[in-house]
Amino acid sequence: MHEPRYGLYLPPFGPFGDPAVLVDLAVRAEAAGWDGVFLWDHVVPAQPPIADPWTTLGAIAQATSRLRLGPMVTPPARRRPWVLARQAATVARLSRGRLVVGAGIGSDETGDFGRFGDPVDAPVRSARTDEALAVVRAMWAGQQLRHQGDHYRVNLDAAEPEPYPIPLWTACGSSHPRVVERAAASDGIFPLPGPQPPAPEALARIVARVRPSGRPYDVAVSGNASPAWDEPARVDLTALAQAGMTWWMESLIHFDPLALSLTVVDAGPPRTAFRRPA
Repeated sequence: MHEPRYGLYLPPFGPFGDPAVLVDLAVRAEAAGWDGVFLWDHVVPAQPPIADPWTTLGAIAQATSRLRLGPMVTPPARRRPWVLARQAATVARLSRGRLVVGAGIGSDETGDFGRFGDPVDAPVRSARTDEALAVVRAMWAGQQLRHQGDHYRVNLDAAEPEPYPIPLWTACGSSHPRVVERAAASDGIFPLPGPQPPAPEALARIVARVRPSGRPYDVAVSGNASPAWDEPARVDLTALAQAGMTWWMESLIHFDPLALSLTVVDAGPPRTAFRRPA
């Protein structure tokens, strides 16, 4: 068992809706010893204003040198997969291989789909996600594409593959066979966040269902463990790591005051909460 990496996970809206604030936050995070900064991907904010995650990630890539970064998660079902593939490849090049792409079927909680006439039915979003990810992977690999699917049509000649590998993590919120298959085919999973991280026993069951053998596989878990919060939560990071967690995502939420969020960032990752076995 290895100590997990530590990232920040936050929405680019509300107090974080100014992209300049997000870039400053990422620079401070790198200086404080965090390993990554990951942004939600929404069109309609729960609290305005809102910043575009991909534009902001490009700016963060230029302002930092070590941090992993990416959307956590982006919904291919409401994005044109060929545009998503190019956006991701561009940020991967700008960051010299530090990009991680989190993907999921998305949510219509604030109207990201329904307000724009996109399908809101979960099975349709799931099918569009799987088809879109196949297109994205093929484009990153430089493969010839003559794709005539249920949702997308693509006609591309072969090209040079992207120079940097782009890990793809998928959101995993159920044991539905399609969800498990999608997660097992990816480079990592992000169990859908809730008010609390999953219990270690529950996480171990998820990991056992989806983690393939014979290759690296990341498991990202979100919650609050920093002692810098006004009311610090008690999270057993050691037990979560023993259950398979490789990334702890400290969650900053849009109703958290910006000053308090930056205090958490500046305090650095909660490494003291991790206890190595004797």
